[in-house]
Amino acid sequence: MSMNLQLEGDDSSFTSTINTTPLVDIMLVLLIIFLITVPVINKVIPVHLPDAANVATQTKPENIVIAVDAAGNIYWNNGLVANAQELIDRIKEKAVVKPQPEIHIRADKDALYQSVGKVLYAIQRGGIVKVGFITQPDEASLAESIRNSAQIR
Repeated sequence: MSMNLQLEGDDSSFTSTINTTPLVDIMLVLLIIFLITVPVINKVIPVHLPDAANVATQTKPENIVIAVDAAGNIYWNNGLVANAQELIDRIKEKAVVKPQPEIHIRADKDALYQSVGKVLYAIQRGGIVKVGFITQPDEASLAESIRNSAQIR
């Protein structure tokens, strides 16, 4: 920062203005330095995350199981649903029940995502809040969960 002063012989009074150009230059340089060094500082530390097994769900009689097969057919508790509107109507019927039942979706691994998406959209339009996906645990995690439960006892 600099300050301009007039000589003593001049009749005008001195002007004291701050030159902000060096200040702006320093701030821009500091900003660039921080922008360059922040990604270098944020290193990902490699950690070995624990393996977790899926906890078995407790099936309640009021829960609804919707299955989607590889062909895209939709089943409501083992009964074939004719179309999407029928599925929405059934969901709306069950949505008003207190407490609201859970919907468990079982989808074939070869089913198209579009078929499962239609079911999720119908559930959303019907007003059911709790939705879960039922999966088949792989053999390694199943064996490990059995081994871990045997060690706890």
